[in-house]
Amino acid sequence: MSEHKATIRWNRTGPDFAKGRYSREHTWSFDGGAVVQASPAPSVVPAPWSSTSAVDPEEAFVASIASCHMLTFFWLASREGFIADSYEDEAVGAMTKNDRGVPWVSTVTICPRVSCSGDKLPTPADLERLHHHAHEQCFIANSVKSEVIVQHE
Repeated sequence: MSEHKATIRWNRTGPDFAKGRYSREHTWSFDGGAVVQASPAPSVVPAPWSSTSAVDPEEAFVASIASCHMLTFFWLASREGFIADSYEDEAVGAMTKNDRGVPWVSTVTICPRVSCSGDKLPTPADLERLHHHAHEQCFIANSVKSEVIVQHE
């Protein structure tokens, strides 16, 4: 169907790579020209080998699930004639260890809050149904083994 690319770039900046004393800061570049500063989470790799101002892979993972849900929700809502004015989601990913003791993002909880206007306003039942269908149709949620929980108002 389609391909989606990202270019990851990192360069060593110090002499102590073999001793584990090196910056893990790197960039993600995308086809539209966006460049994102990336780093491991400081909870995983402490400063100065990581950066608190950069996006870590776990945050990006959570954001991609939440963003995909939002975009799928918008598509479904617009097809039913609803007009979304704003959308906010403070999504959270929880890290646990799997049965082999390896950390992973086991759950992602998204908490979308949607404001709508117009002559046709969604009822709470409409919102429940739209979020349910958005979750079922989200490309990213369908691509991961993490549990994705949708808690909406």
